[in-house]
Amino acid sequence: MSWDVLLLRLPDDVTSMEEIPADYISPPLGRSDQVLAAVTQAVPEVDLSDPAWGEFLGPAWSIELNIGSEDPVDSIMLHIRGSGDDVLTPVLRLAEALRCKALDCVGGNLITPGQTSGWHAFQQSRDRVAGTSQ
Repeated sequence: MSWDVLLLRLPDDVTSMEEIPADYISPPLGRSDQVLAAVTQAVPEVDLSDPAWGEFLGPAWSIELNIGSEDPVDSIMLHIRGSGDDVLTPVLRLAEALRCKALDCVGGNLITPGQTSGWHAFQQSRDRVAGTSQ
């Protein structure tokens, strides 16, 4: 079970999934080589041995980067597992490096600095399902 976060280009005034126009087509993040370079710059420890499916390991979490093999790259889906609010730092660094926004696919809101509610809600739900909640 992962917390899924979509990195994509959105209009400046969009703050949630509900505000994205039904006919909106996100501009690409860039050519594959540009996107991979930006990802590596944002999180140098990322493993891109498979450029379509990267992985970044933190102290108590992991992020799988579903970049895909299309060129140009339209978006990147992050599959986040584990715990610890420090996982939001690389998520936001990636969004900044790619000049895009990070959309919480579970809660439907954009992820912004200091905003941890979507990540916390996911962890609570995951722990309930796994039977490990306190």
